[in-house]
Amino acid sequence: MWKREVDRNTARGVFVIIHGAGEYHVRYKWVAEKLNSFNFHVIFGDLPGQGTTEGPRGHITKFENYITEISAWVKEAESYNLPVILLGHSMGGLITTRALMEMKEQTLPDMVILSSPCFGLFTTPPLAKKAVSYLLNKVTPGLKFPSGLEPGSGTRDPYMRKRDESDNLLVKHVSIRWYRELEKAMTIARERTEEFPDVPLLLMQGGDDRIVDKYHAKEWFDKVNLSDKYYKEWEGLYHEVLNEPEKNRVLAHMLGFVFMHLEK
Repeated sequence: MWKREVDRNTARGVFVIIHGAGEYHVRYKWVAEKLNSFNFHVIFGDLPGQGTTEGPRGHITKFENYITEISAWVKEAESYNLPVILLGHSMGGLITTRALMEMKEQTLPDMVILSSPCFGLFTTPPLAKKAVSYLLNKVTPGLKFPSGLEPGSGTRDPYMRKRDESDNLLVKHVSIRWYRELEKAMTIARERTEEFPDVPLLLMQGGDDRIVDKYHAKEWFDKVNLSDKYYKEWEGLYHEVLNEPEKNRVLAHMLGFVFMHLEK
């Protein structure tokens, strides 16, 4: 866990950033710096099996490993006694969703922002491979295979694409158990929307997303029963809306949502 703090006398709130599959917190360093400039503390870290964490890379024993990890980040954010905003990208959005479904009312954040949340994959394995994965999950859960993410499929930004080519901390192989736990978590999130708490929500989705299924994200958004929710699809943007060439517009839209609710 890392903290980027601002002057406590002027701090407006605390952002908790939850990154996606394969990546790690540094990918959102620029977001953290921008949020600091608007007087927000930022808490983020690397999810289990990713970035600089210990243990097998690209592997978890159960999806709850992620929920336990980010719950510690949220608890730290609450210690500031300021509004808490969760920002979850891709699988981080799925983790955020699953964590919120299990949170007690007194620990709920003040706002939630989901960035291209992973409620379904853009490309799914053939049924035969899915069937085999059930068997392998019981026999050799740690067996790994390529993640299948094509280079450059996450963002159109030339700098980010070039950086990804030499970034050894990106996870490019995942375990059978990881895949099965991801599938299970996506299904639970989609089918049990009534368990998602009534907190202000902004969902931002890349219109040309080639990693997650944007239709699953919109379907989830339409089903979830909230008194205060907003959906924004960014036409032409790839999966990583906060790492696209238009990222400053995306950030401005996100901050507009936050400031609107801070003023209520």
